[in-house]
Amino acid sequence: MSRRVAVYGAGSWGTAFSHVLADAGCEVTLWGRRAALVEAINDTRANPDYLPQVKLPDGVRATTDPAEAAHGADIAVLAVSAQSARPVLEGWAGQWWPRTVFVSLMKGVELGTGRLMSEVIAETTGARPDRIAVLSGPNLAAEIVARKPAASVVACPDESTAALIQTACHTPYFRPYTNTDVIGCELGGAIKNVIALAVGITDGMQLGDNAKAALVTRGLAEATRLGVAMGADPLTLAGLAGMGDLVATCSSTLSRNHTFGAHLGRGLSVAEAQAATTQTAEGVASCKAIQGLAERHGVEMPITRAVVDIIHGGREAVQAVQELMGRTPKSESGPLRK
Repeated sequence: MSRRVAVYGAGSWGTAFSHVLADAGCEVTLWGRRAALVEAINDTRANPDYLPQVKLPDGVRATTDPAEAAHGADIAVLAVSAQSARPVLEGWAGQWWPRTVFVSLMKGVELGTGRLMSEVIAETTGARPDRIAVLSGPNLAAEIVARKPAASVVACPDESTAALIQTACHTPYFRPYTNTDVIGCELGGAIKNVIALAVGITDGMQLGDNAKAALVTRGLAEATRLGVAMGADPLTLAGLAGMGDLVATCSSTLSRNHTFGAHLGRGLSVAEAQAATTQTAEGVASCKAIQGLAERHGVEMPITRAVVDIIHGGREAVQAVQELMGRTPKSESGPLRK
């Protein structure tokens, strides 16, 4: 039986996931904010602003009307920016069926509240946890629409809901696994953006692959420490939603956060880096919220703090690197909460 899916957000990832869903046999309505873009998608079967080289399957159509997208949808996929999620969802309240399942593709933490995206969805839609899932993993949009092999994780406390979404997006090139650890999957997806900014900065400074490997490894340690403090399973952070996503985002030039960081490392200002990156780099805003979570839970996250200091505090990247390297030496095998 074909499932009806509404995808909210016609950026690169929302478009790419619509492509996956249609290939898996779903009927997809893709919501976009701009009428010109939606018209172009329907007329040309391509997204000219984000993935112009890719023809979308016939099972995808676009609309600017969120209610039209919501009508009859078994699954509502949210691919808007993390910081706009709450006002957008509040404006759309009451449009979905009581049985509609929500899936977050958003990889961020809300500024001000420190809420994860699953919590924002629950607070704005009234949906129970068994109707809210997150999808996270090493999923670079340009590779997925080219149908190159990729894997991901669908996390929901209700295993049957996770399995439903797994079936809805399983294709010969996209392999989703299920998990019940929503917190671990969401934190892995959000924190990797911050670490990718740090790696991009050091790449822009031409500090080498040893520095990159150290940041990726110690970044995983930061994500795991915070995850454990918030109730996540550390094995989740060692999986696709943690280490897998971290490796892809930190090593690929297709990553917006890595690209943004590289611009900073080459000497551009934050405003100049934003203009040069063009698309939203979620880690730029979320790093402050993640640092707030770390302080709230008594977790040390020095790389995250350094990124916050560079982007929001005006600290020179060279000085931040020196401070990281000059920290008091420690044992690598210390407890996860330290």
